[in-house]
Amino acid sequence: MNAPGKKTDLEPLVLERRERGVVHLTLNRPEQFNALSEEMLSALLETLQRIAADRAARVVVLGGAGKAFCAGHDLKQMKANPSAEYYRKLFADCTRVMMLVQTMPQPVIARVHGIATAAGCQLVAMCDLAVAASDARFAVSGINVGLFCSTPAVALSRNVDRKRAFEMLVTGDFIDAATAKHRGLINRVADPAQLDAEIAKLTDSIIAKPAMAIALGKELFYRQGEMGIEAAYQLAGQTMACNMIDDVAQEGVQAFIEKRKPNWNPPEK
Repeated sequence: MNAPGKKTDLEPLVLERRERGVVHLTLNRPEQFNALSEEMLSALLETLQRIAADRAARVVVLGGAGKAFCAGHDLKQMKANPSAEYYRKLFADCTRVMMLVQTMPQPVIARVHGIATAAGCQLVAMCDLAVAASDARFAVSGINVGLFCSTPAVALSRNVDRKRAFEMLVTGDFIDAATAKHRGLINRVADPAQLDAEIAKLTDSIIAKPAMAIALGKELFYRQGEMGIEAAYQLAGQTMACNMIDDVAQEGVQAFIEKRKPNWNPPEK
């Protein structure tokens, strides 16, 4: 199962804008199974920052060129730079990318085929949503080379229950797409030939909703998850009040009362 098109140019990341604000990003190091090199991380950070600031962008689909989604960090590049300072910067840069995926206002969907291992599995876990081909496989396999996947563990343990997450981390074993869905790592599984059609169903549903409400809700969703329940309810109440006073919600409620479809984009007065 390959990503759509043959992404063989030299850029580590390929951006394609499609209709109605759907942005496709393709990790483009197919010969290296899209390993997250320094250059790849830099390109991801810069591109995601631009998309986050683009009001026309509604949803991001993140996939990989070639035979895999992402095989994690570039171990050859890491081995060639054996210093604690280099490694600290590398992992800090990776964390910046992972956090941006979560804090940018647009939903980010992982399009997973082939394998998603180590930091590649972390990237799936950090995406807001994930759809995988039925033959995709997932692992946090750093332990197999003596490197516990500590940073992937942060994302994995926020998707998968603790004992199952820890088992994956200490064994490095693969799980299949059906198991990943059952454990909460991904949302949907599709036949490889239907992967893009399944993702299109998801993007169509998202872009049919008002961007403001989705952005507001995404921010609240992650912030409240790190709070105690009382503080979470306080923040959620404030967020709902801000949402409700906005023209988008006012129009939506009025349309519900009048039993009609809402007009999210009324003509300017």
